[in-house]
Amino acid sequence: MDLAATYLAVITVFTSLGYYASGFAKPPQIQVRPPHQQQPNTTLQDDSDSESEDGNVSALTTSDECKLVLAVRTDLGMTTGKIAAQCSHATLACYKTLASKNPDLLRRWARGGYLKSAVRCSDEDELLLLQAQAQSLNLCARSIQDAGRTQIAAGSTTVLGIAGPSLLVEQVTEQLAVF
Repeated sequence: MDLAATYLAVITVFTSLGYYASGFAKPPQIQVRPPHQQQPNTTLQDDSDSESEDGNVSALTTSDECKLVLAVRTDLGMTTGKIAAQCSHATLACYKTLASKNPDLLRRWARGGYLKSAVRCSDEDELLLLQAQAQSLNLCARSIQDAGRTQIAAGSTTVLGIAGPSLLVEQVTEQLAVF
């Protein structure tokens, strides 16, 4: 009888732990205020985020998968850590833009698991061309300019984040090599 009681206790403990732990396994819920409840427009002074304008991001509606592509300049000779930091800035800039201008698109991107990839961009001219193409398609296109505190000259455009429906983003970035 002691063996049966031990098995019952073990099963009860592990079942309770599994039930308790399953509460933590759920994906986080994204809460974005609808546009009519936005706070007045305030400009954040972030010295690494550019002031470039996006296309009409709020006009994008889709039921397709969404993604973010990060175009990284390879001519600057950035270290891996520097690239990671600049890509993080671009990701956050795109997230903030979508949160304020098109929360539905942000939710669609979230449902897809925040799909993202990094591609190589040869120089600033190519990056600016990509940005213009993305803006012409009303995609979220945020370029990042370095603050100049470490390796790169101040004001150098390092990364371009392009977010939106996958098919449109791929129209702009399909010719670029994966990083």
